[in-house]
Amino acid sequence: MVNQYHEDLLKKTEQQRHNTEVFFKKLRDRLCLIFEEIEDKSGHLYKDDKPGKFIQKKWKRLGGGGGLTSIMSGRVFEKVGVHISTVYGDSPKNVTSDENSKILNGKFWATGISVIAHPKNPHIPAVHFNTRMVMTDKYWFGGGADLTPVLEIRRTQEDQDTIEFHEAMEKSCHKHKIADYGKFKKWCDEYFYLKHRNEIRGVGGIFFDNLCSNNIDSDFLFIKSVGNNLIDVYPKIVFNNYEKEWTEENREEQLIRRGRYVEFNLLYDRGTKFGLSTGGNVESILSSLPPIVKWP
Repeated sequence: MVNQYHEDLLKKTEQQRHNTEVFFKKLRDRLCLIFEEIEDKSGHLYKDDKPGKFIQKKWKRLGGGGGLTSIMSGRVFEKVGVHISTVYGDSPKNVTSDENSKILNGKFWATGISVIAHPKNPHIPAVHFNTRMVMTDKYWFGGGADLTPVLEIRRTQEDQDTIEFHEAMEKSCHKHKIADYGKFKKWCDEYFYLKHRNEIRGVGGIFFDNLCSNNIDSDFLFIKSVGNNLIDVYPKIVFNNYEKEWTEENREEQLIRRGRYVEFNLLYDRGTKFGLSTGGNVESILSSLPPIVKWP
């Protein structure tokens, strides 16, 4: 069944959708280059290990669209995934711009980027970033970025990594009317919360969904600022920590904390559910899970 309103909206927003896709592709290229540069610069720490390089795989979605999966395992990062996709076709039941709205009997279009990094050194926090543009009965943006230290002593709002990360996310919201940093920060804290354990996943960041001011160009500028500021802040956090010595006790704590990460992504994460429900690439979707994990 053709949803004519959706078809007209796609034509009307063709240039903006193209711009978003292009930005996500360029952001992916920059992120992959930066992660590989970090691997290259760590040779004095890991003389016997080779630096990691991304392995890329293209995939196609049955029903329309596809994407590019990029995964790296190296000496600084045990696992990094940087993925982009553009998918379209019949609307799954949960692809709607308003959770309370009537489910569309029509079409959807979506493009997005997803990034997750699980470092080897327990002093380096894991980072997660994703954002997407979706078209159903209207356009909207969703996503966010958050930081997850794995050592309890580093999981505070006073830790320097936390301070720098939040400053970068606040900067992302600056000068964008649609971006309320206080609201997005609170939203992130509430979203990345493990209800069954009564604890937060990390130290927060920003999270937003159903973002639509009806000025698509203005909204897109905010999305770009989040990606650009992530590129500025996270490599600094890595370099601030990657030479710090760690113990087997630190490693054990890291692996157990990663278990919490797995629990959240499989039980609560909207991005995981969205990707699986829209017929996305399973390898890309589940690459957010750390490679080695423990439960006590």
